[in-house]
Amino acid sequence: MQVSHPIPPFIRPDSLVLILGSFPSARSRETGFYYGHQKNRFWFLLSMLLKTGTPDSITQKQSFLTMHRIALWDVVQSCEVAGSSDSSIRDVKINPINALLSGSNIRAVLLNGKVAGKLFLANVCLKPDLPAIVLPSTSAANASCSLEKLAEEWKVILTCLK
Repeated sequence: MQVSHPIPPFIRPDSLVLILGSFPSARSRETGFYYGHQKNRFWFLLSMLLKTGTPDSITQKQSFLTMHRIALWDVVQSCEVAGSSDSSIRDVKINPINALLSGSNIRAVLLNGKVAGKLFLANVCLKPDLPAIVLPSTSAANASCSLEKLAEEWKVILTCLK
């Protein structure tokens, strides 16, 4: 069954970094905001790197993103997916990412995981001066990647936000 992306992009006029996942997890689709599963390390990891408290509520998460000038969205607009499994994503329609970036202040696109990276690189053509960096997934399903390894890879966000 085809599932449509239910969460609008989170972007502000002063956003500098766009983080793209593949498609919202079942839990994120239920809660109505990105990285809604408690075991996903996204919010904890960014809080650790940016040296702030970890946001809990959607309002806190939106304030966190606004304060740090981070935009969020996903590569996939609609697809067939079994629950939250990225490996099950089929029959993909890509979000209009270039339209989102048009006129924005985004300096870099960070891709949360291999599936997001693969779909993005195969389907989206960015301006040559806008880097797209594929990073390890923060999902709990990527348990083989330790928090330390995630932090080492994801610290690139600090450079992008300067």
